[in-house]
Amino acid sequence: MAAAGDEGQTRKRRPSAGKTNLAAVAELAAVSEATVSRVLNRKYGVSAATRQAVEEALRKVGYERPLDRELVLVLTPSLRNPIFAQQAERIENELSPHGLKTIICPVYPGTPHERDYVEALIDSGVAAIVFLSSSNTLRNADHQVIHLINNRGIPYVCINGGFPDTVSPIVSTDDWRAAEIAVEHLHAFGHRRIGLLAGPVGNIPADRRVEGYVRAMERRGLEDFVVRHHFNFEGGQQAATTLLGQGVTGIVASSDEMALGAFRAVERAGLRVPADVSIIGYDDSPLLDYTNPPLTTVRQPTERIAENVGRLVTALIGNRPVSTDEILIEPEIHLRGSTARPPE
Repeated sequence: MAAAGDEGQTRKRRPSAGKTNLAAVAELAAVSEATVSRVLNRKYGVSAATRQAVEEALRKVGYERPLDRELVLVLTPSLRNPIFAQQAERIENELSPHGLKTIICPVYPGTPHERDYVEALIDSGVAAIVFLSSSNTLRNADHQVIHLINNRGIPYVCINGGFPDTVSPIVSTDDWRAAEIAVEHLHAFGHRRIGLLAGPVGNIPADRRVEGYVRAMERRGLEDFVVRHHFNFEGGQQAATTLLGQGVTGIVASSDEMALGAFRAVERAGLRVPADVSIIGYDDSPLLDYTNPPLTTVRQPTERIAENVGRLVTALIGNRPVSTDEILIEPEIHLRGSTARPPE
């Protein structure tokens, strides 16, 4: 047995990219050297099964792709939402030390524009793709972009939900836990009529928050009040107006924008936050300290999400195996001034 100090001398060195014998890889995968080359260069014309066999052969011989392709596409719904801009920036900060350049692609999820972005850039040296709360969060969207990516063998990582019938690394905020934290906070203040402003049906984070909220209310023996609308100011205002009509004293919003819309609904109802109605947002967007009153919110841990995404992307580009079990990141509540005891 080799001593601990001899480990570096006895361990076999992995062959570098330039020294990897394509003939050996081709023989192991039972394909031609030309096919191996096409897989390495992520070209069209290779079936999914053949590509997988070649990738497995490359792993067996210890081949790690050099970072010669340096572009990482980040597909996200809109940079007007501060939380997406913040998350994209932090992902870029994680990837840039590895020589990777991030291209932010703001596209409405599930539309042809998402595929157009990928098609336009795929031959420009794309090493990986990150779906930042894009079509990966929509259960019934057109997922043609994934067929294109899979056909080219380009690795990808999803944030806040994955695609159906595909296997890829996923990093998500624990939305079930986020709803529990919000309900727990309001319940501790004495609220018993707590409503949820939820996002649209079929949106994975929205559906998860509804599930978490309903469970939290059931555990406390409370009636649940759920109104679903768009994740924006207008959606929050309309949904909150409905909840106020149902007599809620506490509102859990599924985004900070929805929470700000709820502020407007409370004001127009002649009520005050938090004296009459307490409101909790979600995301912890910048500038929330400057609302009146400052908005209590459940914070998405964007730094930890970015750290995990950076680790997964660099491993996938290097042809190193990664787990495809979804990573759930614990959220936390950021207390400000929009929550208090309910009125007598």
